[in-house]
Amino acid sequence: MAPETLDPLVFGHRLRHFRRLAGLTLEALGQTVGRPPSYLSQLENGHREPRLSTVNQLAGALGCRPADLLAATAPNRRAELEVALAHMQDDPRYQALRLAYLRPSARLDDVVLEHLVALFERVRELSLHPSAGGLGEAGERGARAANSAMRDEMRKRDNYFEEIERAASQALASIGYGGPGAVSERHLTDLAAYFGFTIARVQDLPASTRSISDLRHRVIYVPQRNLTGGMRTARSVIAQTLGRFALGHRDPADFEAYVRQRVEANYFAGALLAPERAVVRMLADAKAREDISVEDLNESFYISYEMAAHRLTNLITRHFDIPVHFTRSDPDGLLWKAYENDGVLFPSDTDGTIEGQPLCRWWSSRQAFESEDSYSLHYQYTETVAGTYWCATHLGVEQDRGDAVTVGTLSSAAHWFRGSDTSRQSVSRCPDPSCCRRPATEAVRQWEGVAWPSARDHSHFVSGLPTDTVVFSPHPGVDLTDVYSFLDRHSGGLGTT
Repeated sequence: MAPETLDPLVFGHRLRHFRRLAGLTLEALGQTVGRPPSYLSQLENGHREPRLSTVNQLAGALGCRPADLLAATAPNRRAELEVALAHMQDDPRYQALRLAYLRPSARLDDVVLEHLVALFERVRELSLHPSAGGLGEAGERGARAANSAMRDEMRKRDNYFEEIERAASQALASIGYGGPGAVSERHLTDLAAYFGFTIARVQDLPASTRSISDLRHRVIYVPQRNLTGGMRTARSVIAQTLGRFALGHRDPADFEAYVRQRVEANYFAGALLAPERAVVRMLADAKAREDISVEDLNESFYISYEMAAHRLTNLITRHFDIPVHFTRSDPDGLLWKAYENDGVLFPSDTDGTIEGQPLCRWWSSRQAFESEDSYSLHYQYTETVAGTYWCATHLGVEQDRGDAVTVGTLSSAAHWFRGSDTSRQSVSRCPDPSCCRRPATEAVRQWEGVAWPSARDHSHFVSGLPTDTVVFSPHPGVDLTDVYSFLDRHSGGLGTT
């Protein structure tokens, strides 16, 4: 295949440029290289990537070098603008506007293209490198941009990171784990030793941390089980910390690196505690029975429901071609985490941010709180503007907030899942404000002007990142004074597991 850095859009413009220089039509070039004109048209429009053998054939037919076709720059300013416009419309911040796709036809003037591209570049610069004018706002913008970019990559990869699956598999093999059961406490201790660490459980871990790794004395400090909300959470904390060493993480230099490392460490923890081969085997058996469920992964691998939901999204599209979506939201319906490759439309801000956005009150994640038995799994079909979706929602009981974790799929794929026979149905017209964000006309007529509610404060979450500084810290949200005091206390008498 062509190099990974090849931009199909740029290649397409360069191919068209050299074809026209040679005075050839698509049909004539196709006859020379033995390819149909439709295939060459797809190449020129950036819809396909060429094989290197094809590039060599094309270069020979056009009288140029393969390097001329593979160059990374567009052949002229018009082509450069058209490539920029296409990439601009692929950006999550642009897609959040839900505008129709704009094709740069010959009728679209160069001056208009220049203006569109320049305007978006300015918006992008402000989101990535905000100027002074609100330090909190600047940090928040950087976090939002990093989250949007990471979510976009996860969608393109179907939330499957092969290199992390491989790293987790190699780590388990190094300590003799052969499956298929849950990874034990002893396995985690052995894995820490494999990376040259011991694990020490303490009662006084600083509140701003989940774990602290003393690289000098090779000790990983984690909270005692009574402080983590249960054994499952304690296991995930250890696995996430080990993931940073297994994946070779260093201090992140910016928000984007921080978000990526956090996602990768969480992914590694899931792949370690619920190994790919064992999970795929279980999903295959369940699919044959049309009985796939997150709760079976949750129980079989002794992991949290949320981690089990993540593992399902990691593997079910890659191995079974079933598209899915995932959300985590609070009892007020505010969305904190989400992933999709099934086309569901999440609420978002104008810059593509989903964190802190309210879900439609008719979605499963909201309706579960209205259920007569709120803490049973809530199954529901919801007809939306993007299609009809089936969802299963689990309400947490271990945490004070009781967040809702939802996994769903297109109604056409729902039959593979447990609970697909539910009779619960709902209709959502969001983002139409008349769906659930605007009071009914009769209620407005009766109460407008004579009601004065006092709002409750919300602490909006933005990817776990601080928003009070533009200067990025490699340890965002952590009180280093507490951390260093903790290490001073413990470095004299090191604990053991």
